[in-house]
Amino acid sequence: MGRFRFGMQNILNIKTSMETQAKNQYAAANAKLLQEEEKLEALRIKKRGYEQHAVELLEDVLKIQEINDTNRMVLFVEEEIKEQQKEVNYAKRNVERAREKMTEAMKDKKTYEKLREKAFDEFLMEEKAAESKEIDQLTSYTYGQRIAGEN
Repeated sequence: MGRFRFGMQNILNIKTSMETQAKNQYAAANAKLLQEEEKLEALRIKKRGYEQHAVELLEDVLKIQEINDTNRMVLFVEEEIKEQQKEVNYAKRNVERAREKMTEAMKDKKTYEKLREKAFDEFLMEEKAAESKEIDQLTSYTYGQRIAGEN
């Protein structure tokens, strides 16, 4: 049996490498998104803490300066939350882009794998045909030898 050689194996190898790279980029983008979401949640917890502190200040002896400071901190944290929400949205877009690239790379690789499978199937059919031809020739030769031996 002959050796199977896929003419586009280099391209398939490149596509496999590109798929792996796209998967890694997707994983990195996803990790960044999780990190940004954790920051956002931490800011929300911080805001709730300031709000709780503000409520406690209003229930106690009124300390105007401390109440004003706490209210400013709540507003400051709200601004941080808005900015962090933008970062989360940006990270989500990056994850989506990375997912699309990964999907495209997977499709490309799959296409070349299918081409390789087809080429291999054709190779096997050619090998079977060659083997069948050889068997026919051997049978004809053997039959011819037998007839020549009888005469």
